[in-house]
Amino acid sequence: MGLFDLFKKKKVKLTEDQLKRNKMWALWTEGEVESPYAELMTYQGEINNGGHSQYFCNIKNNDDLSKEMSILENILSDKLIDNLHKAYKAYLILEENEYDEKAEEIIEQCDDTFYENEEEINNKLQKYADKIQL
Repeated sequence: MGLFDLFKKKKVKLTEDQLKRNKMWALWTEGEVESPYAELMTYQGEINNGGHSQYFCNIKNNDDLSKEMSILENILSDKLIDNLHKAYKAYLILEENEYDEKAEEIIEQCDDTFYENEEEINNKLQKYADKIQL
């Protein structure tokens, strides 16, 4: 039984939008969300869990980072695309030099920019979730 099924069984009354969003994340966990939404969900999840550094490290170790970033470029606004590239450049500097104060600062600023604009991502994911059948 998945998380989505548990919410349906509980006496907690969720709205249809909440149920759809929960089901969307359950489908993502099962690898059943279509591109580019799967990549967008991964990006959001990783950033919210550990920032851009964690996102780049985890994707690089488990998937094709350039492919992931290319897919994100097709769904993000120009502002968030620029932010992603800026964070990646700083990440590459940190890979070469374990500690670089300026690069660390840039990554933190990029994380902040992401959080300031996260509503854009939430709106895109909500539109995707709206299409999910319960």
